[in-house]
Amino acid sequence: MSQPLTALGHHARIDALPPAEAAALRAALEALEALGAGRGQGQGTHDGATPGWSLVSPAGAGASGATVRLPAAAAEAVLELLSRLASGDGVELSSAQTWLNTSQAARLAGISATYLRNLTDAGEIPVSYRGSHRRFLSADITAWVAAREASRAADASAAAEPADAPAPEAGRGTRPGRAPSGTGTSGEK
Repeated sequence: MSQPLTALGHHARIDALPPAEAAALRAALEALEALGAGRGQGQGTHDGATPGWSLVSPAGAGASGATVRLPAAAAEAVLELLSRLASGDGVELSSAQTWLNTSQAARLAGISATYLRNLTDAGEIPVSYRGSHRRFLSADITAWVAAREASRAADASAAAEPADAPAPEAGRGTRPGRAPSGTGTSGEK
């Protein structure tokens, strides 16, 4: 099975901690391990709630010490980051974004590949080329779909609003510019 194509997105660098801070972090991580709440445990809760970790923002400067629950996978990533910082390493973070080919992107958007190519040619959806092959970021496709759905919803709500125009008069079923059925082209009988 082939590996998916990825692109490195946002990037951040965290320099190595000063030795004293790294030692304090190491001690905190060791204390977590001793409590059985370290790596691989995924618990970190004391109230019997959903497994995961809770982060508490520091109080002060307008913050109220809000608590945010992390899913187990996110907690593992945070622990990995903290353990690398505790060992004295600097860390570089990048988000990996998956590239889609034309067929995959069209399937995700719910449109044909031909229509997708037309949209990219018109500049409505960002595209990147690898040689002659088009590649799309899934985030760009989902953003386009969301924008299209929002536009359709706005159009539908505008059409559903009652108009202040008077109701149509007699002559039901007739369209402007056409004579009622059963009459000649001049509209006379």
